[in-house]
Amino acid sequence: MWHNGDLLACFVAFGRVPRLDNLASEGAVGLLDRQFNENYLTTRADKLINWARKSSLWPMTFGIACCAIEMMAVGAPRFDLDRFGAGVFRATPRQSDVMIVAGTVNFKIAEVVKRLYDQMPEPKWVISMGACSNAGGPFNNYAVLQGVDKIIPVDIYIPGCPPTPEALMEGIFALQKLIEKDSVARQKYPELVGQA
Repeated sequence: MWHNGDLLACFVAFGRVPRLDNLASEGAVGLLDRQFNENYLTTRADKLINWARKSSLWPMTFGIACCAIEMMAVGAPRFDLDRFGAGVFRATPRQSDVMIVAGTVNFKIAEVVKRLYDQMPEPKWVISMGACSNAGGPFNNYAVLQGVDKIIPVDIYIPGCPPTPEALMEGIFALQKLIEKDSVARQKYPELVGQA
């Protein structure tokens, strides 16, 4: 009869993993005994693709004003966005799939925001961070765009002036939940969805 210590000693002594079917016949596997007979994993393609997408978000480094300081804090060790699969900030739109618009969008920079959004590959998502990018903030004048959603579609709005790093993390969690509900088949072939 195998015990956990014997199993570990076997791994160390022989430098190889014994076959699970041999161990299962001797009762060494315990709770996993005959649970995974054929080693199949079944899931829907949408769930697998969405899991991969939500677990590997690459935000674009794009800070316009004071909200960018809070965005930088999220990538620092105290909040460590890498734990949730979204900490790889990219410097180019062609390698990123999330645009975090952090700060005041003036009409001069609005054209650049739109161009960067257009250069991002599909699928892409946008997080509007802070009162200024959500609705112009306190700057209701001729030079400030009253909401970034006037030029690009926004998926998640994060309120605050400036929002805390915890609020941005909560917005990224909300985006991950939104991505979980997405359907690849619905995007590519909407006319076939629902047919048997």
